Amino acid sequence: MRILIVEDEHKTAGYLKKGLSEQGFCVDVAHDGEDGLHLALTEEYDLIILDIMLPRMDGLSILRELRGSGKETPVIFLSARDAVHDRVQGLELGADDYLVKPFAFSELMARLRIIRRRHQHLPDVMRIADLELDLVRHKARRNAVTLDLTVKEFQLLALMLRRRGEVLSRTTLSEQVWGINFDSDTNVVDVAIRRLRKKVDDPFPMKLIHTIRGVGYVLDEHR
Repeated sequence: MRILIVEDEHKTAGYLKKGLSEQGFCVDVAHDGEDGLHLALTEEYDLIILDIMLPRMDGLSILRELRGSGKETPVIFLSARDAVHDRVQGLELGADDYLVKPFAFSELMARLRIIRRRHQHLPDVMRIADLELDLVRHKARRNAVTLDLTVKEFQLLALMLRRRGEVLSRTTLSEQVWGINFDSDTNVVDVAIRRLRKKVDDPFPMKLIHTIRGVGYVLDEHR
């Protein structure tokens, strides 16, 4: 899941990015409204966390531009404004939720999960063969054995499981998991896949992660 944070308070933005990254999300940050709108319009995000009071362009104007352009990316407003009319205005413009500062990170995560299920219709637990991935508790098991995955390994496996049977290029994996453009001189994807295989495939007779030479990788129980 790829998230954009538009927040001018660097401390708050850093806190959110750290927390969400630790939960396995790929996070981009913009510190003013114009940069945030540009990223929201030109990149594909699963969720935008949007402050209202921003330099160069306020959050309400950003949301108005997004919805006017046809972008339906889910939006959670974060704001120090707690008046009823502020919350109503944000929701009427097309926000999915409105969270007042200061807030508990656990509450943000709970609201994020609700929005994710509402928009993506993703189950809390995904399965293929004897592999099970719990997206809420961030736990992976295969044949009833718990797999000790890093945050990036879990995120990589979750992406491959959501798109099971689809061959994913190194570019797609690097952009979605690491938030970087793929550089053919780096082997970050290949190294991560190799480490993931040692945990997910090597101890078990059925192999789920397959290499498609010259193209990328696929998670499939039938190959």
